[in-house]
Amino acid sequence: MKHLFFVFLSFLLPLHIHAQDDVQKDRVTILDEIVLTDTLTVKNATGIVASSLIGPKTFQNYSPVDMVSAINQIPGVFVLSGALNTNRITIRGIGARSQFGTDKLHLYYNDIPITNGTGASTIEAYDLENLEAIEVIKGPKGTAYGAGLGGAIILVSEESDADITFLNNKLTVGSYGLLKDNLKFSHTDSKLSLQLQYGHMENDGYRENNAFERDGILLNASYKIKPNQKISVLLNHIDYSAEIPSSLGQTAFETNPKQADFTWNAAQGYEANKYTLAGLSYTHDLSPHLKNSTSIFYTYLDHYEPRPFNILDEITNGYGFRTRFYGTFDLLRRPAEYTFGGELYKDEYQWATIENLYEENNGKGSLEGSRISDNKEFRRQFNVFGTLTLALSEAFKAQFGLNINKTHYDFRDKFNLGSQNKSAKRDFNTIALPSLNLNYRLPSGLNIFANISKGFSNPSLEKSLTPDGVINPDIAQETGTNYEVGGDTYFLKKKLYINIALYRMNIKNLLVDQRIGEDQYIGKNAGSTRHQGIDSELNYTIEIGRQLRLRPFFNYTLSDFSFMEFIDGDNDYSGNPLTGVPKHRISSGLQIQLKNGFFWNTTYQYVDKISLTDANTLYSAPFQLAHMKIGYRRQLSDRLDLGLNLGVNNIFDTAYAQSVLINATGFGGREPRYFYPGNGRNWYGGLNLKLKL
Repeated sequence: MKHLFFVFLSFLLPLHIHAQDDVQKDRVTILDEIVLTDTLTVKNATGIVASSLIGPKTFQNYSPVDMVSAINQIPGVFVLSGALNTNRITIRGIGARSQFGTDKLHLYYNDIPITNGTGASTIEAYDLENLEAIEVIKGPKGTAYGAGLGGAIILVSEESDADITFLNNKLTVGSYGLLKDNLKFSHTDSKLSLQLQYGHMENDGYRENNAFERDGILLNASYKIKPNQKISVLLNHIDYSAEIPSSLGQTAFETNPKQADFTWNAAQGYEANKYTLAGLSYTHDLSPHLKNSTSIFYTYLDHYEPRPFNILDEITNGYGFRTRFYGTFDLLRRPAEYTFGGELYKDEYQWATIENLYEENNGKGSLEGSRISDNKEFRRQFNVFGTLTLALSEAFKAQFGLNINKTHYDFRDKFNLGSQNKSAKRDFNTIALPSLNLNYRLPSGLNIFANISKGFSNPSLEKSLTPDGVINPDIAQETGTNYEVGGDTYFLKKKLYINIALYRMNIKNLLVDQRIGEDQYIGKNAGSTRHQGIDSELNYTIEIGRQLRLRPFFNYTLSDFSFMEFIDGDNDYSGNPLTGVPKHRISSGLQIQLKNGFFWNTTYQYVDKISLTDANTLYSAPFQLAHMKIGYRRQLSDRLDLGLNLGVNNIFDTAYAQSVLINATGFGGREPRYFYPGNGRNWYGGLNLKLKL
């Protein structure tokens, strides 16, 4: 019945799609008309700092389920995806040594921080169809966004800027039992902007024990109190459950990649999550030269995860505020800009582990036994930041930035008593993170930029422990200094766009995960790494008469990363290539758009081999993927628009590892499990309708 309900909705309730005659008026199409991956300045976000921006044109290349492929189109950014609920984002190699999730970068939804108190981020909690754009700041040059070693990712929600009211429905069905429906109501007038969206998705998955189901609701509203004052409300709630097939050893991966790991399948392992983000923002233009934006926010996560070795039960309550001032003034008859502000994030994390008696449950999966641990953590991060941008000449600008971070952990052991109790606190030293950005625009239009910036990464509280479970005061924060130079320009009447960046970052106090149990990792500072490489992109718009438009693009990433000094026990890995990162990556494609509303997009991805061990004794195989999507868009009347699309992923049915674990260890004589198989050839189709009210 649920399937029939959503199919019925798709025919009764319409979806937003851009009519061909309204191309110049449509906000989304304006993003489309710039470039596929846009490094143009976003003033309120980064000042003159170069960042990559992808929007609807990039999203259109892929299935609405596939946020990972859209992000992987950005050079320098690589997402390893073990499943819809298991993603690890790396930016220029930062985060590649993380085991299962994303850390060492800061994630924001609009201007609200959604990275937790230990630096972990979960992008899979968000629906691609609720986003207008994704902005990526590579490296620590984003002073106002935490100065993380990896950088920052800002998810930008949809917001209409035209007076219009409409209903919008997007239905997608496909392989592996895929059903996705996104229903949106949007209203905008001179004072009120309101978007309310409900989404449902279910997917049986490519592998055994791989089903996924998610429901979510998003409210994004703003109201102009006065012409210079606006209040905004954001509420995002997600409820999802995902079965976990886990990783496979090499033999299982090569013989039957559809299988789940034996123990995870026997335990019927899964995770269930209820996640809420609520934010209230107030923007005030205090004068023509000074503006303030302040947000308060609350996050909630209820996570329950039965694993073969135990059951994890955790609840996180997070809250905080963020404020930014933007100002302008004249300095020596030239315009100058400044920003300053602060951000406080606190969370209370309660977690317990419980015995899993699945072997005694007659094949019915996980069964709770006795409690193994009971803990509570209080985690706090405070950032103060400021930038000053000076126009040194008509063509030359410089931006000086400073971020100051203070982090505190408080761990409470509520299970052990007396001498066995492991409660402890950890205060990291206050760290100052300066940044210098230079930007010079030549008369030809060539824009040259350079950056020197310092970034950091905290170890999680769990990785700050000794093997005995006591906080180790000697664990230090990772720090690194980024050096970057590059340029971007348009040629041929702004039809050809080229961007290239060269960078180098040396990281000290490298944090290495040391596995001391099936589900227990501790950290240690084991040396230093050098990250150097090239990010490049090219896209070209070709007009053939008035009926046909071609947009080829080609993005290339060179990642030459290595251990400068890395001694792990008796092993010296100094000079070895960094584990977990492909040296070469290519993302390219062709978009074909006809005046009558038809489009045809093809994409190609190449990923080089990845070292799986610090000794470089085992590599994953390189792979190539090709995807295709065709569609049709038409305005049926003044009020009703129609869109149809059909896509095929992995056209040539390539067998490949979509994610890998590094330095995997086999337990009980079993083969180490390094590989997460990628999906085989699969298809999807969509029906999009929009009704203007």
